[in-house]
Amino acid sequence: MRRPLAALAVILSTLTFVSACGSDEAPSSDSTDPKVIQITIDGDSVTPNGDRVDVAVGQDIELDVTADAPGEIHVHSSPEQEFEYKAGDSTFTIKGIDQPGIVVVESHTLEKTIVQLEVK
Repeated sequence: MRRPLAALAVILSTLTFVSACGSDEAPSSDSTDPKVIQITIDGDSVTPNGDRVDVAVGQDIELDVTADAPGEIHVHSSPEQEFEYKAGDSTFTIKGIDQPGIVVVESHTLEKTIVQLEVK
């Protein structure tokens, strides 16, 4: 009777160890490479439109903006960041966000959420 119980204890402890190494890992990209997000603003529409994007804690985010008119992007991070874009192409870098959570990036000009950064 002791042998089956000992075997069961070994199996359970192995399963516990394996599951502890599971799925709560940060995004697989190298956090030294910036995450590039393409943003297109055309009239009242924006792409992406509120999509969630995974980024690693501390990873820089590059916003490549193509717009038909000038405007402003607001990043609800700590500290908050604002970027003024021009008609045409603009590129901005959000410096690495240090805390996990959701960071909203929005257009105050259009009053729309562009993207939600899910920092892990």
